[in-house]
Amino acid sequence: MEVRSHASQVPFTTKDGSTIRSLLDRANAPVANQSLAEATIPAGGATERHYHRASEEFYYLLEGRGTMEIDGESREVVPGDAILIPAGAWHQITAIEPLRFLCCCAPPYAHEDTFFE
Repeated sequence: MEVRSHASQVPFTTKDGSTIRSLLDRANAPVANQSLAEATIPAGGATERHYHRASEEFYYLLEGRGTMEIDGESREVVPGDAILIPAGAWHQITAIEPLRFLCCCAPPYAHEDTFFE
């Protein structure tokens, strides 16, 4: 059985500029096909616009309010919203209020799969 406590996972900044706390991924569990992290972005902050060649992502907003942009289409997002980010889709999330959300990636998140050009 693999159980990881939120408090025992050290936050770090990803290549896109968000602060994440890996809850279950290849770095802390025998994960094969997906990863789960909690991400935070302060009010007025944003991730750098980017895409992942391999990973499909889900964001699930827990707190705050922001603007999600995927391949040029934008909309406001709030707690309870679940967002699909297809592999290869350019995306950026901007915090209107401090954001806290879950991020699930399949295959698991990897810095090497984050592209800006």
